[in-house]
Amino acid sequence: MEPEQLQRAIEAILFAAGERIEISRLAAALETDPSDIEKATDALADQLAFDRRGIRILKLERGYQMVSSGEMADYVTKALETRKPPRLSSSQLETLTIIAYYQPATKAMVEQIRGVDSAYSVSALLNKKLIEEAGRLNVPGRPIQYRTTPDFLRTFSLSSLDELPPIDKIAFGEPIQIEETQKTETPAEPAQQEAT
Repeated sequence: MEPEQLQRAIEAILFAAGERIEISRLAAALETDPSDIEKATDALADQLAFDRRGIRILKLERGYQMVSSGEMADYVTKALETRKPPRLSSSQLETLTIIAYYQPATKAMVEQIRGVDSAYSVSALLNKKLIEEAGRLNVPGRPIQYRTTPDFLRTFSLSSLDELPPIDKIAFGEPIQIEETQKTETPAEPAQQEAT
């Protein structure tokens, strides 16, 4: 298939799908190599961005999705009469950050790091589809584990979790050594001058 025809086919599929499509699925449907799909889709995405079109193609992990341009958000919102999603509260943002970096993470782990009850924040993030259940931990009580979703990547304009900035993680179960700061010594009193 010619590169231009391949791009047109990918554009049509992504538009019709309305959700992320795996590269392997595109390759199977178009009977071509996955590397050719990536080259063609990346070129198409670059062209749409360069032309400042109203749509964009995002690479999300091992797939692509067609979305409206962020520059056009106000127009899309007005036309579709949708409200902007509510912003994340600081407690929800803290909870989401912990889950993103430690996933799969349990509510107990989040609460241990934050030092407060996080049930409401976890519930709110589930409702906003930024996190999802990722099975249960094989310990007594079998607590639910959580991980981020493709909506999380899309919301924060990430193609994969590897793009998260590095942080110093807390080691669980290991004692943390805190260096004591040395007490500052009081300055020695000036030596008294000898009377001559």
